[in-house]
Amino acid sequence: MTIHHFNSILVVDDSGAVRSVVRKLLTQLGFRNLDEASDGEVALAKISERHFGLVIYDWNMEPMSGQVLLERVRANKQYANLPLIMMTAESSIDKIIQARHAGVTCFINKPFRAQELQAKILQASTIHQSAIA
Repeated sequence: MTIHHFNSILVVDDSGAVRSVVRKLLTQLGFRNLDEASDGEVALAKISERHFGLVIYDWNMEPMSGQVLLERVRANKQYANLPLIMMTAESSIDKIIQARHAGVTCFINKPFRAQELQAKILQASTIHQSAIA
């Protein structure tokens, strides 16, 4: 299965440096149709304006946390199957369970390399294909 069926990817993080690193890794993996958002509100606006195949976003953001972004995206039935990969350095089981219940597709632990990101995108792709089948 190819990971390149995601026609466009939105990278969301309140750190410009992190967004830049993630975009660079995605480019190394062969993705070209990339966009970014500096916070959850900007991400929600972009998601409503354009179709994204995948969203990769940070857990700890200001002013809107990644958990709130997740809950708002999942509250809209139009985005029920949108794959969402949460980037986190968080290790609290309670928070991870909360995100799972809210509908996160998968997690990737920071820091990560291109190979780890590729594996998570493949995992998200597999879950997405199962959900729409």
